[in-house]
Amino acid sequence: MSLLNWLESPLSPASFFVGYVMPSFQTIDDLSCSGKVVLVRADLNVPMQGNHVGDTTRLERLVPTLTDLQKAGAKIVLLSHFGRPKGKRDEQFSLRPVAAALSNVIKAPVAFAEDCIGATAEAAVGALKNGDILVLENTRFYPEEEANDLEFAKKIAALGQIYINDAFSAAHRAHATTEALASLLPAAAGRLMQEELSALSKALEHPEKPLAALIGGSKISTKLDLLNNLIAKVDLLVLGGGMANTFLAAKGVAIGKSLYEPDMLDTAREIMDKAKARDCHILLPTDVVVAGEMKEGAPNQTVPVATVPADQMIFDLGPATINEIKSNLEQCRTVIWNGPLGVFEVPPFDTATNKVAICVADLTKRGKLLSVAGGGDTVAALANAGVTHGISYLSTAGGAFLEWLEGKELPGVAALEKAVPKAKLGKVIM
Repeated sequence: MSLLNWLESPLSPASFFVGYVMPSFQTIDDLSCSGKVVLVRADLNVPMQGNHVGDTTRLERLVPTLTDLQKAGAKIVLLSHFGRPKGKRDEQFSLRPVAAALSNVIKAPVAFAEDCIGATAEAAVGALKNGDILVLENTRFYPEEEANDLEFAKKIAALGQIYINDAFSAAHRAHATTEALASLLPAAAGRLMQEELSALSKALEHPEKPLAALIGGSKISTKLDLLNNLIAKVDLLVLGGGMANTFLAAKGVAIGKSLYEPDMLDTAREIMDKAKARDCHILLPTDVVVAGEMKEGAPNQTVPVATVPADQMIFDLGPATINEIKSNLEQCRTVIWNGPLGVFEVPPFDTATNKVAICVADLTKRGKLLSVAGGGDTVAALANAGVTHGISYLSTAGGAFLEWLEGKELPGVAALEKAVPKAKLGKVIM
């Protein structure tokens, strides 16, 4: 569900957003697009099954931007990377089949150009009429794209008159079409970028308190910046997955043969000390589900964390821990979720993730909770639980979502903010 639809739905009272100040960027509403060529940086890097698009989610989430630009009478030119062609033309990474899939999604013709710069691109753009849509070939066919080369960006900028960035999922990359291009043309955020930034800012920068974070995953080392940023902002930090094992081991708990990071024990203790000093409660498992192997239907048992058998491994949270998490969430107003709480891909070790997900969705539906989730396996885990439509905002971004939670500046977002006239800053949307 989009943030705008969520505002109008019974999932949350509008009071969540009263007086909320938008991040500092222009949107489509701030630009006059009629009759102009609008370059839209999209994320068309979709999964493929053979020669066909396997998942059209990213294409579907691009529709609001395309629809609004068509209504405004724009000539729409889509820019995107696709895969890793290593700076040279490689037909297996052509965007041609993606353009065809996009046409099916929006139920309208979508033209395709064999290049993203030069005479071929210029001719394709020149043939556009108001409301037409054109996809240019993979920008990563040129090494200058990932090098954030200004001259390459100028060649692309010469094709259009306005730049729209609607690829939050690529905003953590300082590339020519995500950063440099924004400095060359009037720039604004597309609808998906607008929704992502608004939802994430509301959840982390201006949250309704108490604020909780559900963080799963296998390793502390990959989420160290995330944890250090969150303990300074959240009231409750719930840890699951393999990283919870490392924290348990750091407290002296014997965790059998469970996955953990021995070299991160001191780091885990430092995080717990910092969290305590900042009044951030870290909720760790009190009971767990263990088994001898990670296999569907494997014999398993629930035990207190203090009695994990030496020959067993922790694969999920136990019922007492699940109930404690749910009880705590009922006292919160905002929750951020990144990473499953157990091995959700292998039943029955998906129980904790599923039950907590259902709880979050229910609290969201009743207007008790603003829930924002995304990154890594989170989307797949929530889909497995059947609650993707019960979350206030579900981000399809991976690395960008994680870096935002880590408190890092995203080059694509920073470029949009720098492009905003001072008179536009801090515009209130409600």
